Amino acid sequence: MSNALLENFELPPFSRITPDIIRPAIEQILADNRSRIDRLPVNGSISWESVVEPLELLDDRLNKAWSPVRHLNSVRSSDELRDAYNECLPLLIEYSTEIGQNRALCEAYQQIADSNDFEQLTEAQRKTITDSLLHFRLGGVDLSGEDKAEFQRIQQRLSELQSKFENNVLDATHAWQLHLPNNDQLGGLPGYALDMLKHNADKKSLDGYRLTLDMPCYIAVVTYADDRALREQIYRAYTTRASDQAENTQWDNGDIMVEILALRQQKARLLGFTHYAELSLQTKMAQSYQEVEEFLLELSAKGLPVARKEFEELQEFAREQGLGEELQAWDLAYYSEQLRQQRYSISEEDLKPYFADHRVIDGMLEIAQRLFRVSFRRMPVDHIDRWHEDVSFYHVLDEQDQVIGRFYLDPYAREHKRGGAWMDECMGRYVINGNTQLPVAYLTCNLTPPIGDQPALCTHDEVITLFHEFGHGLHHLLTRVDVPEVSGINGVEWDAVELPSQFMENFCWQREALNMFARHHETGDPLPQELYDRMIAAKNFQSAMQMQRQLEFSLFDMELHRRQDIDDAGQIQAQLDEIRQRVAVVRPPAFNRFQNSFSHIFAGGYAAGYYSYKWAEVLSADAFSRFEEHGIFDAATGERFLQCILQRGGERPARETFHCFMQRDPQIDALLRHHGIQQ
Repeated sequence: MSNALLENFELPPFSRITPDIIRPAIEQILADNRSRIDRLPVNGSISWESVVEPLELLDDRLNKAWSPVRHLNSVRSSDELRDAYNECLPLLIEYSTEIGQNRALCEAYQQIADSNDFEQLTEAQRKTITDSLLHFRLGGVDLSGEDKAEFQRIQQRLSELQSKFENNVLDATHAWQLHLPNNDQLGGLPGYALDMLKHNADKKSLDGYRLTLDMPCYIAVVTYADDRALREQIYRAYTTRASDQAENTQWDNGDIMVEILALRQQKARLLGFTHYAELSLQTKMAQSYQEVEEFLLELSAKGLPVARKEFEELQEFAREQGLGEELQAWDLAYYSEQLRQQRYSISEEDLKPYFADHRVIDGMLEIAQRLFRVSFRRMPVDHIDRWHEDVSFYHVLDEQDQVIGRFYLDPYAREHKRGGAWMDECMGRYVINGNTQLPVAYLTCNLTPPIGDQPALCTHDEVITLFHEFGHGLHHLLTRVDVPEVSGINGVEWDAVELPSQFMENFCWQREALNMFARHHETGDPLPQELYDRMIAAKNFQSAMQMQRQLEFSLFDMELHRRQDIDDAGQIQAQLDEIRQRVAVVRPPAFNRFQNSFSHIFAGGYAAGYYSYKWAEVLSADAFSRFEEHGIFDAATGERFLQCILQRGGERPARETFHCFMQRDPQIDALLRHHGIQQ
């Protein structure tokens, strides 16, 4: 029988990727790769063409088979698919560790780096060699004997634990529901939210309304529900997911977190680092833990006094509204929205009619077209193999109308789909032996889905999220780098990779940009100026509180990954409490177990790197200030951003990339100004 994952496909054959073919395909590719690597000429005369290019082609074949499997596991999860996915993780980790510890390959790369021909290589090729030598070191190439075997065991176990952590969060999220036969407890919820909860019930053949912990539902309830007990109920369920405080503790991530942290510290020590944070920073733009800590604490020093004032104002407002006791965590979003409406006479319900998803998407594409001299063509889906009917497919074209990239867009929340939003690589760009492979991306969101005949109407926050992921997509799709290891987002330091994504968020606030898509879904009228003025006036509402929350997460992450003595989940909680004592203005209740679903650092790529969001926000705000100076659609500025940042990918260090665009080092002034924080 043929195996769809072993075919030389142009785009993934999603409909033919069944759980039973996944492991055989991965095993076959890994066996083929090992055989080919064994035959590489790693002795004698060594060149880029004889060693590096063949390895890149092997990596590409493996990625093209595994990427759609990884993606399907996130967007169309099932028990069978998850089992097949998890069966392959140890195989992939074993192979990756083998490559990282392959002394002959490392020495071949070092020979290329030391050769007289090294300077004749392209900038992208030289960066690939330099990065690869670092990855060999971080992969344990210098280890031997018991240390080498221990490193391999750690890598395998970490992969297993991180997958289990993510699965526990997903299962705990989807296991909870609250069925309400009528809307007696749903006073205060806007019409769109009631329709969503009714639609949730209809999908399960239930009367009335069904609440879930999917983000659109959770946010709507804690923000608008007048029933305080209901807000507390859903808040408790959401913030105790995958913990010992949940109603169902079978998905408790407590012990998993402890073991992940211990293994990471062991890994760091094996490689000669003091702690895991030091190891993590080897591939970051920041040079040291001290530099990161000083950066975070400088922002906190400027933001904390403002955040405390914002919180005091909220407490006073809640008292004025009749809250006869202390403001609790499940009250924050509710009274914040009430205060925002009173102060600025604006709510998401006012804005949603102007953000129909199809118009937002079209406007987003038009903005990129004006900025970066590209166009987008939505393709008929009759012959596009998709994983869900909601998925659309686009071509990206240059000024000569030539296709330079393609992407899938999966916008809506649904069951069996991981929460959050992300961009992932389906295929990367390369030019090898005269053959060009175009980049392909997945853009995935969890927007509020359409209900009935109505279009999907986005909150402004959802619009920002969509633009954010599209920014990542542009970074991947507009690259002109021909070497896969450093094309697109590859090879970009982790704390700089959010620059294009956060940069694109700025256009969600600009009148000239909003004119392209913010139109009433029924009348077609543009967003009224007075409503826009109120939206801008409310832009920095509680922005210092929000910034402190991000700083809290960042400092918690860094401190946690410096410690060598975490023996139980209680110490993780104590570390978080200590950080909150220093920088937080809001104290969550004792049952809150935020960390048990903090997938960014326990299951994603942000371990000892969550600070990257704020670090890159400095870069993006600073870069956007140049557009503010010259005009947000200034052709010359857009061209320079395209050439210096988007097209260059990871072919040179991020500091050089940023300096190319700004002609100076980054400054925090624009970030503070964008948050409304006076210096």
